[in-house]
Amino acid sequence: MDKKLKIGIGTDAFPPTTDGISNVAQNYADLLNRNFCEAVVITPKNPNQQDYKYNYEIFRYKSWWVPSKEGYSVGWPFKDELHQEIIRRDFDLLHSHAPLATSYYFRRVVEKKKIPVVLTYHTKYEYDIDKRVPTKPARDFAYNFLLNNINAADEVWVTSRGTASSLRKIGYQGEFTVMPNGCDLPVTDVSRDDIAMIKRKHSIPEGIPVFLYSGRMIWYKNIRLILDACSKLKQEGNDFRLIMLGFGADENAIKRYIRKSGLWDRVIWTGKILDRQEIQGYYGISDILLFPSVFDTNGLVVREAAACATPSLLVRSSCAAEDIEDCKTGFLCMESAHSIASVLSKIMYNKDLLKSVGKRAQSDIYISWDDAVAKAYERYNTVIDNFNRKNGRT
Repeated sequence: MDKKLKIGIGTDAFPPTTDGISNVAQNYADLLNRNFCEAVVITPKNPNQQDYKYNYEIFRYKSWWVPSKEGYSVGWPFKDELHQEIIRRDFDLLHSHAPLATSYYFRRVVEKKKIPVVLTYHTKYEYDIDKRVPTKPARDFAYNFLLNNINAADEVWVTSRGTASSLRKIGYQGEFTVMPNGCDLPVTDVSRDDIAMIKRKHSIPEGIPVFLYSGRMIWYKNIRLILDACSKLKQEGNDFRLIMLGFGADENAIKRYIRKSGLWDRVIWTGKILDRQEIQGYYGISDILLFPSVFDTNGLVVREAAACATPSLLVRSSCAAEDIEDCKTGFLCMESAHSIASVLSKIMYNKDLLKSVGKRAQSDIYISWDDAVAKAYERYNTVIDNFNRKNGRT
């Protein structure tokens, strides 16, 4: 395929909404436009949007605004003129990064004009459905809505092999392609000066272990296990600091739990940080990333930590722990506070081991976004060729 492609990158979350999928969509759009083809982001309108900051087109469609800390808008892609707007743009392929409103939008578009659609399944949506949808009929509707959007795609991508179990729970029985996400933090060794500056900022004593949690402040990321493990370590007489980097719907409840657990003097709460260089500094200062989530399908933060030669502690057999070798490219534990505390007590003072595992993670598990998007673009061409053959096009 010789002609320059035009790709629609669909996402329900885009800045000012900040989450993992928002980050993915930005990197796809930026690198596709820079290195391969024309890419347009297709996403719901947001009253706080500042799309002029981006050097590529962002097409916003009608939405309902939901005031929240996360700043999500709910897409409303039901007007016929919206479908025509996409059709007139003559896209070669539509790539949705969530089986929600934007995927439904793409379904409505391809009813009028056949365009190949790729769907990347990033998140275990059944967690939110089972937790937040109160009645069985409503849950059944939600599952069917997701399943219909997934089945409508010409090709389904997942970010890890373990994501397949979530797809099967939704009811999807088709094939899928593993297409891992990349990392937008460059491989680097954070300078001693930057480390010293952050330590001074937070009054972190020299020589004590520094743990890091980075991500959304939501209980189902297993944050309670981290706090209970740290409480146990403190009760055993260990000194350390736990950096909590991020924001989210449960942050006030998490802060109350920290106070109740007697950990307030051990916890550093950074709040929302968007500057990627500043975030990299916090990875660099940390001895280990604590990420016991079994919710995440890939865990971008694990690769971000690896970029800075910081190892991660992960739950054995979780999606985030795929391809991690225990005590070689990371550390593995069971899904319990006792197991987390037990592993940390064995390694938290072993600086040489932490550094060697971090360096191995940097060399073995780090994936740049340049490499990830290049692989995706190559696959786009295959999807388009398969679609054309299937539909009798040459």
